[in-house]
This record gives sequence, C-alpha cells and structure tokens, in this order.
Amino acid sequence: MVTEKYSTSFSSAIRLLHKDLRTPIFNIYGFVRFADEIVDTFHDYDKKALLEQFRKETYEAIDRGISCNPILNSFQSTVNKYHISNDLVEAFFQSMAMDLCKQEFQKEEFNQYIYGSAEVVGLMCLYVFCEGRKDTYEQLKSSARSLGAAFQKVNFLRDIRTDYLGMSRVYFPGCDFNNFTEKEKEQIERDIHNDFLEAYMGLAKLPSKARFGVYVAYKYYLSLFKKIKKMKPALVLEQRIRIHNYSKLMIILRAGVKNQLRLI
Repeated sequence: MVTEKYSTSFSSAIRLLHKDLRTPIFNIYGFVRFADEIVDTFHDYDKKALLEQFRKETYEAIDRGISCNPILNSFQSTVNKYHISNDLVEAFFQSMAMDLCKQEFQKEEFNQYIYGSAEVVGLMCLYVFCEGRKDTYEQLKSSARSLGAAFQKVNFLRDIRTDYLGMSRVYFPGCDFNNFTEKEKEQIERDIHNDFLEAYMGLAKLPSKARFGVYVAYKYYLSLFKKIKKMKPALVLEQRIRIHNYSKLMIILRAGVKNQLRLI
C-alpha cells in the first residue's frame, strides 16, 4: 500500500519480479519511505526525536523478531529472513539524520549521504535477490550501489525545485541554483552516466528471478535521465520530469522482449 501510494513506477517494477521476491522488496521500500517522510514532511513535530524513536524501534523489532508497527514488522521479517546487515540499516539512518541538519553538502558529505540514502537500499534489495548466495552478492555489490546512486541522483535533478525552494537543500556539491549553469549540469550528468554504466554491468548477472523487474526500473530511470539531459538548466529548476504511461508501457514491452531473448 505504501509503495503504490508513493511510487507507481517502483510498484510496477516490483510486480515484475518473481513472486517470491515481491513482498520482501515492498517491505524494504515501505521502511525507507516511512523514514523519509519523517524528515521531509513532519514539519509540525520534533523530527529529530521522531527519527530517533523510529530508529530505536527498528532495532528492537529486528532483535525481537516482531513489532506492533506493521511497517517495522514487515521490515524486520525481511532483515531477519535474508540476514541483511545492520550496518546497512545504520548507514541509512545516518543519512536520514543528515537531512535534518544539512542544507548544503561538500563532496565527502554528499558521497556519505548517497551511500546511506540510496546505495545501501540497493544492497538491501540485493540480499533479497541473491537469496543467501553470498558469492553472487559480493560479485554484484558494486553494480547494486551504482544503481541506487543513479536513481537517487536522477531524483535529485527531478526534485531541485522542491528540495531547494521548498526545503533549502542543495545536495550537489558546489552548485548555485540561483545561477545553475550548463557546465554544472553537465558535470552532474557525467557522474550519473558513469553510475548507469557501472549498474548495467551487473544487470545481466542478476539472478533470473530479479533481472526483469530491475531492468525495467533501470530503463525507466535511464529514460528520465535522457529527458533531463535534453533540458536547459533553467527548465530543470522549473518543472519535475515525468514519463507518460504510454512510454512506461513501451519500456516494459521492450524489456520483456529483451528478457525473453536473453539480451539483458
């Protein structure tokens, strides 16, 4: 329910995974979405206290193997079943805490934030996709991190208006969004392009249960990225880029053909 409310694209991609993988991936998305909402929308409350409470309850749920909070109960079941490292959970909470106090990021801080907010989510999902095969997990770790990073950075470009004007956040180091230049935009795009390249290297090696759904998500975000690359910097600041439903359907159909022909 949470995934479908906040992201029709992700929920559609998850439904293209093998049925064994859908529920645990929904469980991960619901958890990270809940934490993200605390730091982004609970403006009338003490966000720091609420995030810390949520963090504490998360570890209690994992340790006990149960929670009265349905989001946390679902998440702990996935963490415990697939033996997801608590280090990934902690890195995620550290990045969420950064959103409460950081408005501009230096390069090292940006890399730390991207790791905790996006790359570890890719790694959590990879634990599920590999279903206990540690050698496969180790082989695909780098690509999973790059895919998470690419998705997050594309979202940053899509949400500049909301993040900057709405919450005064500047994630990309050294950028002045009062004077966002073509050079700055191209530099960001080169970085994202490299993330997509590294992510693609791992797609064909994903277990078959996961490959199609992940490839569809990859192609969806790559399509967003290509649209953004064609835009002038000023226009990126003015509107949030979307992919029309017809284009989404074509992405799924083409990905399905490639998957059937084993071209992924």
